[in-house]
Amino acid sequence: MDFGLSWSHMLLVLVVALVVVGPKDLPKLMRKMGQWTAKARGMADQFRRSFDDMARQSELDELRKELDELRNARPLAGVEQQLNDVMTGPAVSLDPDPIPEPAIPVDAAAEPAATTQAEAAEHAVEAGEPAPAPQPQTDHPAP
Repeated sequence: MDFGLSWSHMLLVLVVALVVVGPKDLPKLMRKMGQWTAKARGMADQFRRSFDDMARQSELDELRKELDELRNARPLAGVEQQLNDVMTGPAVSLDPDPIPEPAIPVDAAAEPAATTQAEAAEHAVEAGEPAPAPQPQTDHPAP
């Protein structure tokens, strides 16, 4: 706490107290002043804590009220009902419809076609075989 007293003012107060009270009782007076100051600070701290507790309790009461309103309003009740309907309803497959194989023209089936590495790997995976190792590509023709 700052009372607006400078060092010169405090020295003047101490000199007056020394003259009025006397050097014998001055330590007792200072001890009493310290005890009163400690009590005043303790009371101020207790008041501040009780005020903070009341503010915190008020905030908690408001939160409880909002929570009760949300529970009573049940904004997600429709979603809950839809989930229950889906869970108790008939099973639905999430797999997409199988894509039919394209028809092979008669002329293409008669002659063997050269396959690329990607097509060979795809056919091996469809047949359940391990995919062939990729061949290194070179810029020059093979001898």
